[in-house]
Amino acid sequence: MPRLFSGLEIPPAIASELAFYRGGLSGARWIEPSDYHITLRFFGDVDRHVAQVLGEDLAETERISGGQPLALELDELGVFGNDFPRALFARVKSDALLARLAGAHESLARRNGLKPETRKFAPHVTLARLRGVSARDVGAWLSERAFPLALKFEAERFVLFSSRDSVGGGPYRVEADYPFG
Repeated sequence: MPRLFSGLEIPPAIASELAFYRGGLSGARWIEPSDYHITLRFFGDVDRHVAQVLGEDLAETERISGGQPLALELDELGVFGNDFPRALFARVKSDALLARLAGAHESLARRNGLKPETRKFAPHVTLARLRGVSARDVGAWLSERAFPLALKFEAERFVLFSSRDSVGGGPYRVEADYPFG
């Protein structure tokens, strides 16, 4: 049973810039730069038939960008789970086309019988997963890096990724790609 999600790849030059922030926080499990991505929709563990249909249906959403690459910007560092930090991330600056694309992937998931996503779409690149790290330590780490990132790039496609069955995490594998236009 494959574990699937749709997302945008991070160009190597941007990944190298983000990798600069690795380290300096005890208890953080740092994500490999080659696994940096922006998740559009996590589909989860699905049977082979659903995986095949999802792969075919995702092609319907390529046209949302109007045939143009998505211009994106990573604008600041942040943390999920304020009092009980669970992840450090680079935030993606708000983008209407990106939100429409994620919404289309949500609709497609529901159409294929998957449960609705309960969390609001918050585009980001996960830099580290945290377990047992204090909010104080995370706050200190963030305050030392409290300046705008301003990392801009163009996404020319989105992809269907798979991760290790039933455990998640990288390395991620591109199962299919969907160029914009």
